[in-house]
Parts: sequence; C-alpha cells; structure tokens
Amino acid sequence: MTKFNHSTKTKREERTKMKHVKLMVAALAGAAFTWGALATTSAYAEMVKGPKVTWKFNVWGKKRAFTAGVDEMARLVSEKTGGNFKIKIFYGDQLGGKKQNLDNLKAGVFDAAKVCWAYHPGKVQSMMVLNLPFLPVANAEMQMKVSEAVYKHPIPQKELADKWGVFVLMSSLLPQYEFMGRGPVPKTLAGWKGLTVRSLGGLADAMRKVGSSISTMTATEVYQALDRGAVDAISFPFSYAHAAYKIDEVSEWYTANLAPGTNDCPDVVSIASWNKLPKQYQELMNDSKAQAYKVLAATYKAKDAKNLPKFRKKMKEIKYTAAELKNFRAVAGQPVYDDWIAKNQGKFDAKGLLDFVLKTAATN
Repeated sequence: MTKFNHSTKTKREERTKMKHVKLMVAALAGAAFTWGALATTSAYAEMVKGPKVTWKFNVWGKKRAFTAGVDEMARLVSEKTGGNFKIKIFYGDQLGGKKQNLDNLKAGVFDAAKVCWAYHPGKVQSMMVLNLPFLPVANAEMQMKVSEAVYKHPIPQKELADKWGVFVLMSSLLPQYEFMGRGPVPKTLAGWKGLTVRSLGGLADAMRKVGSSISTMTATEVYQALDRGAVDAISFPFSYAHAAYKIDEVSEWYTANLAPGTNDCPDVVSIASWNKLPKQYQELMNDSKAQAYKVLAATYKAKDAKNLPKFRKKMKEIKYTAAELKNFRAVAGQPVYDDWIAKNQGKFDAKGLLDFVLKTAATN
C-alpha cells in the first residue's frame, strides 16, 4: 500500500496556490478603465494613506515622450500619498543595461522597468505577437485596447509570471515605425533590396522579406551607425524617437506612410514587489493608468506637431502608393505571421493568440 505523504502534498498544494496567486496578481494589475476618462474610485479621488515605500524603475535614455506615462504615474502616486509612495525613475540605464532589464527584474535589482521584448529574443515568445508587422492598430486608442487585452490574456500572463516573476502594468503606446536614412532612396518596395536597415522584432522579419539586411543595434547606437554609413536607414517610432535620438541630423530622407508596425516596450513590474505593496497602493497605481495613458498619447501627438514641419523642411519625404503598400503587406505581412505561428505553435497556441489580437482589433 502506498503511504500518504502529507508534507509532500502540502508542498505541492502550496506551489499550485502560489502559481495561481501570481496569475491573480497580474490580472489585478490589468484592471479595466476607459480611455480619456480618469478613474473615479476612492483610491484615486482622495488622498491615500499608507507607509513610506520607494520603488526603483529602470529605463534607458533620457526623460522623453517614451517615459511620459510612467513619469505621470510617478507624479500621481506621490501626490496622492503625500510623498509616502514614490516611484524613483533611473534614466540612462543607471541600474543596468536595457538588454538585462528582464533578468534584473527577476533578480530583484529593481521593482519595475521598461522592457522591449525585441531586446530579449527568445525569452518571452508569446509577447512577440504585439511586434508582428501590419497589425490593424490604427491609433493610440486601438493600440491601448489591443495591448491591454494581450497583457491580460492567460498565455503571455502565465509565461511572464512563471518564467520571470513579472507582469505588464501598462503599454508605452509606441507609435507606428517609419524609416529615416541617407543615400539611396527606396521610392518603391524594390528599392529596399540590398539596403542595411536597423529594425527589431516583427519589423525586422518584414524587412528581410523585401531583401534588406538587418541590424539590431540598440537605440543609443544608431546615430553614429547612420552617420558612419554602417546602416542605410533607421526604423524608430515616428516621429518622436527620430527627434529624441537626433536621427534627423544625419538623414536625407524619411518614409511618411509605410506604417509597418511597432514594438511593444511596456512598463513591467516584479510580482514580488507588487505583492509587498499595500492594497491601497496597488489600487492607486491601477487607477492612475487612465491619466498616464492620456498624458502619454498627448505627448506623442505634441511631438508630431513639432517634428513633422521640421522634417519636411530639411529632408525628402517618401510616400508610397496604395498599390505599393498593398504589395508590401502581401510580401511581408501574412508570411511573417505564418513563420511566427510555425515557430511557436508547439510551445503555446500561437495561432489562437494571433487570432485573439486580430479579433480584438476588429471589435468596436
């Protein structure tokens, strides 16, 4: 007769319970809210009492449009707690390099960070669904809707919690990418063949389909690379990032309507750090998301109003015909989807996750 081992069963139950708790915590952080309207729960509307807590948030580069959401959230939580809860943002990779943010979150080096999944290839495959090219995400509101839905989907949520002990708090709403470059001007789809371009994630896969060579250098390396001729063109979220990294200073042309996709680089939080927060602080962070998103979207829009006239004045603007764009999507859209599904279907329901994204985007 098999002897019942109470301690073994208890440990197994505890592990199962902890895994369930992790997913419940991540779901809590994805609390629903409406676009353009501030949350109205008591935690947001009134001052929040609680202990003194300081979080460390790591991000590369300087304070800019990309950080406007977390900058606003840090301001709000400090204001609403009378300075008791502070999110201290460390710009310029002060606490570790951008390509180590996911590992450092798991190690407890800091409490939260910006994480670009494309900087961590192979580590969180399910999240790469948001980096696929030509997703039908036409504006910031739709991008927020689709991104938030993916963050709460059980497949990526479980992968993030089980492998890395993290969850996604909110999107950075990175705009659609466009290219800036110098030298040969790719006026047609055929013009991209043979060019060396800086691209990441699904956009890199798309550009390979049209014959470009790919460089995956980080954002802080691109200025010198383009200036020296090491690359022909740089893809960045348009238009804020091109200006933030001064790519327009060393470019001769830019694409204005290619809109091939974007990269997901959200604010990611350690579950261990989150679980240590008082419940009222957790609620405050969730309630602050609507305002943070509102400020983030407005900041990108303001940058466009400032940057576009300057770009048009100093560089050649390339606009592709409807026929060229249709051809680009045919060559570099569905084939990249098919490749991504084939690569990941054995690991998780990749087709189901992509279908979920497309269905969410199609739902009003």
